Amino acid sequence: MKLKHIACAALAASGVAIASGAHAQSAGSFQVNAGWMHFAPQDSSGAFNVSALGQSTVKAGAGASGSDADTFGLTLQYFLTDHIAAEGVFGVPPKFHLDGEGTLGALGELGTAREWSPTLLLKYYFMSPQSALRPYVGAGASYVWFSDVKLSQPMKNGAFLYTPQTGAALTGLISAHISSSFAPVVNAGLSYNFNKHWSAAFSVSYMWLSAHATLTTNSAVGQVRSESKIKLDPIVTFLSVNYTF
Repeated sequence: MKLKHIACAALAASGVAIASGAHAQSAGSFQVNAGWMHFAPQDSSGAFNVSALGQSTVKAGAGASGSDADTFGLTLQYFLTDHIAAEGVFGVPPKFHLDGEGTLGALGELGTAREWSPTLLLKYYFMSPQSALRPYVGAGASYVWFSDVKLSQPMKNGAFLYTPQTGAALTGLISAHISSSFAPVVNAGLSYNFNKHWSAAFSVSYMWLSAHATLTTNSAVGQVRSESKIKLDPIVTFLSVNYTF
């Protein structure tokens, strides 16, 4: 009888240990997520403001749109409580292609750029750590900057600055710069726990992102500055495989 009680107690203790070991995504746990990230800009652009010879003019009808982009995403997440987690979002910067619209449509691709947008999120997980399926919502901010900004040949030579009035006087070699900025982010998703270590997740994020593009032309009559506001506002989807320590 005594051995029976000891065996029952041992089984109960091992059951508790297994149950508590199965608590994925609980307070104090650390999670690494890696997978496919897709950026879908909901973009629009303002008219070009051209400053030359001491005057500013607006090139109405000149616009641009950004392509979708795919990249490898990586996030690091720490559970402050069973329900609240802080997450850093990183990954390989995606490459966007910018195409002309309106009066710039005939130029085709205007250029390319890579977007860097490390993000910090605070997330709330519903359900208990024992649940296999856990929906979550989050919010935070991203600091965004662009690198490898390269103009296509039609943009490099300033062909878009040609007008019947000035001819090719304002054209010339062009350099480009896109401004950096902070962008608020909201996020929602689902995580499915296969066991205490492995899980899969899918999330959708929305980022309010605007930037200013500045083109500087060294023309025969002096420096010409062309500026436009670009509204990107990407929807970002992330499908990942996750490991919890």
